[in-house]
Amino acid sequence: MPARPSFIPPPKGELAQLARLGRFLTPYRGRIAIALTALVVAASCVLALGQGLRHVIDAGFGSGDPHLLNAALAAVVGVSVLLAGATYVRFYFMMSVGERVIADLRKVVYGHVLSLSPAFFDVSRTGEIASRLTNDSEQIRQVIGFGLSMFLRNGLMMIGALVLLFATSPKLAALIVLGVPTTLVPILLMGRRVRRLSRVNQDRVADVAAHIDESLHEIRTVQAYRHEEHARGRFGEATEAAFAAGAQRIRVKAWLISLVMLIGFCAVGVILWIGGHDVLAGRMTAGELSAFVFYAAIVASGAGTVSEVWGEIQRAAGATERLMELLDTRPALTVAPPPMNLPSHVRGAIRFDEVVFAYPSRPESNALGPVSFTIDPGERVALVGPSGAGKSTVFALILRFYDPLSGRILIDGADIRHCEPRDLRRAIALVPQEPVIFAASVAENVRFGRPDASLAAVWEACAAAHALEFIERLPQGFDTDLGERGIKLSGGQRQRISIARALLADRPILLLDEATSSLDAESERQVAAALERLARGRTTLVIAHRLATVRNAARIIVLDRGRIHSVGTHNELLRANGLYAHLARLQFIAEGKVGRRTSGLR
Repeated sequence: MPARPSFIPPPKGELAQLARLGRFLTPYRGRIAIALTALVVAASCVLALGQGLRHVIDAGFGSGDPHLLNAALAAVVGVSVLLAGATYVRFYFMMSVGERVIADLRKVVYGHVLSLSPAFFDVSRTGEIASRLTNDSEQIRQVIGFGLSMFLRNGLMMIGALVLLFATSPKLAALIVLGVPTTLVPILLMGRRVRRLSRVNQDRVADVAAHIDESLHEIRTVQAYRHEEHARGRFGEATEAAFAAGAQRIRVKAWLISLVMLIGFCAVGVILWIGGHDVLAGRMTAGELSAFVFYAAIVASGAGTVSEVWGEIQRAAGATERLMELLDTRPALTVAPPPMNLPSHVRGAIRFDEVVFAYPSRPESNALGPVSFTIDPGERVALVGPSGAGKSTVFALILRFYDPLSGRILIDGADIRHCEPRDLRRAIALVPQEPVIFAASVAENVRFGRPDASLAAVWEACAAAHALEFIERLPQGFDTDLGERGIKLSGGQRQRISIARALLADRPILLLDEATSSLDAESERQVAAALERLARGRTTLVIAHRLATVRNAARIIVLDRGRIHSVGTHNELLRANGLYAHLARLQFIAEGKVGRRTSGLR
């Protein structure tokens, strides 16, 4: 039985998630090296200012020589220029690397998500996936581009300042060292909680995104049923939940930052008090005390910055974990050994051999099977049956959106389990009952199955689908943007664009899911003629709800509750007076065609 797609979460409570970004950083190690070099230079410049301060106070003010002050000013200006240049290089290279890494990460994750089977999306919300690709990756970008740089810069300055503190006054420096563990304790303890709350916060934000995607996607249904207030209420609840999670995270983070700042600056105050007594006693100079306070302030402010950035790093770890969950999701469909490729020219023979299937989202009930049938190359076969009989499931299995639990599906004698799905689908064109139109131009939509097709080929496909009559009336013709989900077109027009797409794809197997259901009588007649020409020489499977559309099929397979009920031509099935005849009676009565047509069913 095929395994249901599942997440494989990385270890929680660790920063190992961030280490997994290493493969995205490696290609830019040269730029990172430049940024780190600039970071070291900038940190050294800041530390040099402390020594300049000591020199000015002890030598400049103490000697009363104004030339020394002039030299000190020149030195400060020179160091400041170098600091500004190094800061620019560090900021530019780190931020550009952050942008580049996130662009690469988004492309890899999106590409991987596209490779997952529909079984994954049966149990996942697209809004949440979109949130991971946008909000979570944005959190990582901020840390890679800015947060990590600030963390390293302040960490390096803290280390350098501690070294210079010991060089200036070992006694006072020892007090600083004793205070460091006091600062680290809240960082370590509360930082873990910040990370957990960050993950919860991101999950709640994903809930908000999922609700927006769902409600706006189906805005017509929402408004038609006057569901706006309920939708607002649900969105408000999701938003408040995201706010509550965010507020809790901010509350803990605020405590963390304030505690670190309190401990740090209280330590500076104590050091200044002790150092002041040493200056009065002649045990150290005023310049040394000034430099010491300068470095102690660097340590204190650095600790505060590090603690603040640490919370962002923890949050980025949670965001990385969520993105890596997507990357760790294994496709439910694999190529069974030995792998096989369909021939370059597919004839289109299809065989179902004792196929049994249940959807991963409801494994307790079989949607199909056991089912066995054979379709010859170029044959036109219709699938008929009540709702839930398994007609669309047959299409999904032929396209290898899912694998059967047992049995085999063969195309030209090849078990499709051994075929790579993309190789298999190059032989199949699908026209769904609900046409799918993308927010792109007419030409781009028709080219969806054959992106390299010329405009002339697009024109011919649209002409065959009888779509030219409305395309030529559009403001920009083939260049007209059709809006999200084809909102600018009627249902029948969208269906004809979908049919033109299948015509242009020109594949040996056609799957038509009631392809003319959205058309008026005249358009249906025209498109049916186009499909009739298209079907010649190709294997065609038609899902039919309107039985009048399948009278000319070579065979009709009647499905009921996932099994084959009967097989035959239209007239044979009517004479058998079984399920097909019953469906025909119901449909003709519903359409008001009781007289001559129903008399032939008795």
